[in-house]
Amino acid sequence: MSNKRLIARLDIKAPNLIKGIHLEGLRVIGDPNVYARKYYEQGADELLYIDAVASLYQRNSLLEVIERTAQNIFIPITVGGGIRTIEDVTQVLRAGADKVAINSAALRRPDLITEVANKFGSQCMVLSIEARKISLGKWEVFMDTGREESGKDALSWAQQAVELGAGEILLTSIDREGTGRGFDLELVATIAKSVGVPVIASGGMGASKHLIEVVNSGGADAIAMANVLHYNKLDLASIRKAAMEGGI
Repeated sequence: MSNKRLIARLDIKAPNLIKGIHLEGLRVIGDPNVYARKYYEQGADELLYIDAVASLYQRNSLLEVIERTAQNIFIPITVGGGIRTIEDVTQVLRAGADKVAINSAALRRPDLITEVANKFGSQCMVLSIEARKISLGKWEVFMDTGREESGKDALSWAQQAVELGAGEILLTSIDREGTGRGFDLELVATIAKSVGVPVIASGGMGASKHLIEVVNSGGADAIAMANVLHYNKLDLASIRKAAMEGGI
């Protein structure tokens, strides 16, 4: 397989791994560390932890999850949810993360992107965009795990964030998230061709063909997946094999 990365996404609420549809209706799946270990052994290139209730700032349960994971898993870990300050970033990195994904706090104070990039490097600063289609060729960015409108256009916000120092974009389609119907190829392609940093496609992975589509048609540099792994619809080894057979 080429340098396209397979990322296991683990959404966390309190100590549990959870999953929803359209970022709603969250169901408990199990112990996140058990699943993280499984995906690591299956050959995941990276792990992505998201605090689904954006509560990292109020409590340290996610920090504890990261610390446990980092003890015996040796691939890059990205952490998002509730990260509002440089101090939050420092805590997450000390716990064992390699990168942070920031959504709401960056929307409310864009200078945070530059501050994180300057202190820790742009490769550490991942801009998380959760977008919903509002009209033909237009997507609005949402905050607080898809709960609140931001009024910002996804494309213009992605471009602005890269100018401010974001080194990567985690792009989640709220419309496709948890559905298994495939990625929003138009959304991914629109962002990927307009920014000079890697784009992680998230939201909609349900079959190996979806990965091939989002790489070939969407220009994604990495693919984040959750539902398809958590419910054992596919494993990472079979996904990687299919990707290689598909010329990726």
